Amino acid sequence: QVQVVESGGGLVQPGGSLRLSCVVSQSISDIYVAWHRQAPGNQREYIGYFFTGSALTHYADSVKGRFTISSDIAKNTVYLEMTSLKAEDTAVYYCRVRVRGTDYWGQGTQVTVSS
Repeated sequence: QVQVVESGGGLVQPGGSLRLSCVVSQSISDIYVAWHRQAPGNQREYIGYFFTGSALTHYADSVKGRFTISSDIAKNTVYLEMTSLKAEDTAVYYCRVRVRGTDYWGQGTQVTVSS
C-alpha cells in the first residue's frame, strides 16, 4: 500500500505564496503525480501533473504561470509552489500518485487565501 501525505497548507494573504509538499512512502522515480483541489460546494478540480522521469509538466489554465510542480527524488517528495495567490485558490489541496496503474490519494491540506 502506497501512502501519500500532503502538508504545508495554511492561511495566506492575497498575493502571497505557499509551498505544499507531497511525501510518498516509496520511490517516486518515473511516476506520474498530479495535484487537485476542492473548494466547498465544488467538484474536485485538476491543477496539474508532473512526470518525475522527464520532469514533464502540465497545468490547468486557472493556475498556469502562478503554480509550479517539482520534485525531490531523494526525499520521495513532490512540491506544489503557489504564487500570486487569490481568494479563489482557497480549497483543500490533494496529491494523487499513480503507481503501477493504481491511483493513491493523500488526505489533503487546507489552503485559505484571505486578508
